[in-house]
Amino acid sequence: MTRALITGNQAAAWGARLARADYVPAFPITPQTEIIETLAQWVDAGQMDCRMTMMESEHSMITAAGAAAATGVRVFSATSSQGLMYAMEMIFGVPGMRAPFVLVNVSRGLQTPVTLEPDHTDVLAARDSGFLQIHCATCQEVLDQTLIAYRLAEHHRVRLPVIVNLDGFYLSFTREPVEIPDPVAVDRFLPGFDPETTRFRAGEPVSQGAVVLGSTPYSYFRYENHLAALQGLPAYEEIAAEFAAQFGRAYGALETYRSDDAEWLLLMMGSFATKAKDAVDRMREAGWRVGLVRPRLLRPFPDEPLRQALAGKRGVAVIDQNLSMGKGGILHGELASVLYGQPEAPPILASFIGGLGGRDIAPEEFYEMVRVLKRAADEGKPPPPRLLFTADELREVRKLQAVAHVERKEASK
Repeated sequence: MTRALITGNQAAAWGARLARADYVPAFPITPQTEIIETLAQWVDAGQMDCRMTMMESEHSMITAAGAAAATGVRVFSATSSQGLMYAMEMIFGVPGMRAPFVLVNVSRGLQTPVTLEPDHTDVLAARDSGFLQIHCATCQEVLDQTLIAYRLAEHHRVRLPVIVNLDGFYLSFTREPVEIPDPVAVDRFLPGFDPETTRFRAGEPVSQGAVVLGSTPYSYFRYENHLAALQGLPAYEEIAAEFAAQFGRAYGALETYRSDDAEWLLLMMGSFATKAKDAVDRMREAGWRVGLVRPRLLRPFPDEPLRQALAGKRGVAVIDQNLSMGKGGILHGELASVLYGQPEAPPILASFIGGLGGRDIAPEEFYEMVRVLKRAADEGKPPPPRLLFTADELREVRKLQAVAHVERKEASK
């Protein structure tokens, strides 16, 4: 084992290298490109025995990844934002092929307007595709979860592709100390792709294709995919426990922080949860019983672990770094569905939309969320959803609008 100061992108590349990925179809896009550049340097230097192919688009990239994985080749790829959107036809296609591979997504907000900063709108657009999803908060977790993701994807009860997600810029280009496991130890944890499960072999020709089916077989196969995704939760817990026993780092489906005796919880995904931990510590010092819950798995959604983590709490502030137009925060809606109909009275839920386009979440905003929760609990009803946005920010936007209005008037003269 070695310890190195590396970026989140480099940690993802190390995950692919230690997993001994055989094939990397690739296409560059900010802020993901460093992953592909790092892998290309290793392949060129003979440090990684792998075939890398630059494709003409992300659509072709995912098509190639699914086709290769269906033959029993261990495949890795990576994308971000509009690239994930461009690939979306095949993002929905390859899970039906039961083609297990790992795709790292470096989250970045979607247009319009255009931004290079991160939020989770891109990856959550793929939540219904059949890909499983693991969300990371640190560079160490990116490397480790990439290894876990291969075990999960290739698990005999699952056989589905997995997205490992990390936040662009805040994590992709942040350097953190990362323990890089010894390759021999990784080989024990993650053996080669089982050839007995390979679907295509030269000596035993078979055919496979996406055919037009009637509603009866279509319903059957779609539901089989759903059942396989549900098997992902117990499979993940088994694999994570084995990883912890071998490497000493534990990754449950949920991360909980100072939540056991908490009255109030912050619930969010991704690297901004590290900011929330600091806010939790500060509020604890002020005498507020606050904790944090961070889902690592989005698909399959960890329903029962969440029910247990939230049992007996007075209120939960759900912070979504996404916005489903016409509805609100996706994570908030997912959590509400888990708590609906439970015999025990659920905690008050408050929805906060924050971090869109990489907007920072200030420490005082976490304080305000808990204040809102306390008021809502006293009133006995959930508060309306809120966008985290300050008066100073609104004034700045109004100023830019005024400048644009003047420029349009001048241009029309």
